[in-house]
Amino acid sequence: MTEKKVNGRTIRLMRDDITLLDVEAFVFYASPDLQLGSGWGNAIAVRGGPAIQDELKPFGTVEAGRAVVTGGGNLKAKFIVHAVGPRFQEKDVEGKLRTTVRNALKAAEDKGVRRLAFPPMGTGFYGVPLDVSAKVTLGVIREHLAGATKLEEVILCAKDTREIGPFKAVLDSSA
Repeated sequence: MTEKKVNGRTIRLMRDDITLLDVEAFVFYASPDLQLGSGWGNAIAVRGGPAIQDELKPFGTVEAGRAVVTGGGNLKAKFIVHAVGPRFQEKDVEGKLRTTVRNALKAAEDKGVRRLAFPPMGTGFYGVPLDVSAKVTLGVIREHLAGATKLEEVILCAKDTREIGPFKAVLDSSA
């Protein structure tokens, strides 16, 4: 586990299953239709129960950059921040990802969250390169924690060592 302090707050990098973490909220990189389909979405739907998908229905389709919050259902996390981000090969992936991470942080702040977990944003199915995800996600989180915030800890939770490497490199290179 690697961690850095920013303005007395902690950024922590860990390898785990984000849906099982004991945090107040975690971010899910959602599809625009907010359907909890395959991968982590399926884990959320199965472990958290049908109430989560039911809470998402009124939002309909959400544009890239936006984030909506539901309860955590049967999960340890009280909230899930469903953040809709860019897909690889879209124009301005970095800019859109930056907006998505900012809006996810703001959505968590609006719920009074103090411990928040992020996955490697947009990697895997959506094709955002790991190095781009690491640079943008950690950069926005650092900026956020340096300002006025109630967040005390932000965890970057990767599922395997392949994902951890780029995030560790960015975190280690920061002051």
